[in-house]
Amino acid sequence: EVQLVESGGGSVQAGGSLRLSCTASGFTFDMSDTAGWYRRTPGKECAVVSTISSDGSTYYRDSVKGRFTISQDNHKNTVYLQMNSLQPEDAAVYHCTADPPVGFGGSWYGPCAWGQGTQVTVSS
Repeated sequence: EVQLVESGGGSVQAGGSLRLSCTASGFTFDMSDTAGWYRRTPGKECAVVSTISSDGSTYYRDSVKGRFTISQDNHKNTVYLQMNSLQPEDAAVYHCTADPPVGFGGSWYGPCAWGQGTQVTVSS
């Protein structure tokens, strides 16, 4: 069974830091072209935060550039999101996602649909 399990969320004050982790089972991140993080706030759509591709290239939404850093550890089969200088507008449920490996024939989910995600709360 393929799973993505997020952890590391919590409650911090503005200016604080958190590191989110996403561990995969049933496949390895190095089999996917792209992995990344999305977030959802109540009443809003699932929005991309950051992605990392197999060639090491990264993408960040404008509002997190310079504050967030995405990384991938293939030995641990884990994708991280280091979040610094957190602001109240960063508060959301953060979800990990990945592209299905080439040739994968089972069920696969889109962004924000894998599981519960991890809650990030930022107080001002």
